[in-house]
Amino acid sequence: MEFILQPWPWYVAGPIIVFCVYLMFFFGRKFGISSNFETVCAMGGAGKFVDFFKFDWKKNKWNLVFVLGLIAGGFISNQWLMPDDTVAISPETVESLAQIGINNAGSTFLPDEIFSIESILTVKGFLILLVAGVLVGFGSRYAGGCTSGHGIIGLSSLSFESFIAVGGFFIGGMIMTWFILPYLF
Repeated sequence: MEFILQPWPWYVAGPIIVFCVYLMFFFGRKFGISSNFETVCAMGGAGKFVDFFKFDWKKNKWNLVFVLGLIAGGFISNQWLMPDDTVAISPETVESLAQIGINNAGSTFLPDEIFSIESILTVKGFLILLVAGVLVGFGSRYAGGCTSGHGIIGLSSLSFESFIAVGGFFIGGMIMTWFILPYLF
């Protein structure tokens, strides 16, 4: 049981991911969270307002099973597979986060200064979530997919577009971490 409660080493998790990617290729499926959101939006009737969502979502109903699996997997992991909520981060990172107002970094998976209900219900918290959601939605649409689709499926199929997109994701993450996040808190 202890093996289950620890992060799996790369030589176990990697082949599992490779096997899943192979199955996706074999069955001709697209993988990525944004593909799942497209299906959910099309199912909800977004095609009446935006042409992008006008497609037969029933051909992609397996995406809905994937989303349900994500939700169920997250619940199972949180309830029974997590020994505690602490996150192993370096003391330098804890110190850097404390300097911008995120105290007790690493003591929980999601810092209260960002993800608590009290923080989200403030004008600042709401605006941060709204702008972040718009940027993520626009970015994944503009890039033709999300980080998981480009990073796992795109790179494994040697897609040059995915290589460029993943590089952009990393550059954007570094800009956010080093130049924008410190001014938000």
